[in-house]
Amino acid sequence: MVLTPRGLRVAGRVLACSIGRSGVTAAKREGDGATPAGIHRITGLLWRADRLPRPAPWAVPIRAGDLWCDDPGDPSYNRLVRAPFAARHEVLRRADPLYDLVLVTDWNGPPARPGAGSAIFLHQWRRPGFPTAGCIAMARPDLLWLAARACPGTRLFVPPGLAGRAGVAGRCAGQAPSD
Repeated sequence: MVLTPRGLRVAGRVLACSIGRSGVTAAKREGDGATPAGIHRITGLLWRADRLPRPAPWAVPIRAGDLWCDDPGDPSYNRLVRAPFAARHEVLRRADPLYDLVLVTDWNGPPARPGAGSAIFLHQWRRPGFPTAGCIAMARPDLLWLAARACPGTRLFVPPGLAGRAGVAGRCAGQAPSD
């Protein structure tokens, strides 16, 4: 997988996607709204079993109480944690569909460097062209197609040459998967 100005290139296709509201950066910091440049690997696949069939054999269901720690001062920074959890976190079992299916990347760990950014996922977008807080987001059919083909260790390349480009990759560009 390679992020391009037109979208996410995968297996000869270009999937329209959104990136962080601050574009791509080579100097990622927690809360900067940027998508980190570099070579990342897919390390996890989480899904809402109450909303979707299992997307791949290695997928792990998102349970009530599953959270992602985004507090740089906490030892669990940039990791899946369970409620109750006092440190700052994101709720993974959301009311909206954005995290119904989540490909987790190895950005910043393990071990995580405090403040270097957390929760860099591939997930469903809010709508075409709507930027993220640093993740890569796409249409649900494209995400399902991708999740069925990705496996642990799949590489995601976000070229440093994209740094400085604001907001969105593949704004309504790219091709929908045909199979």
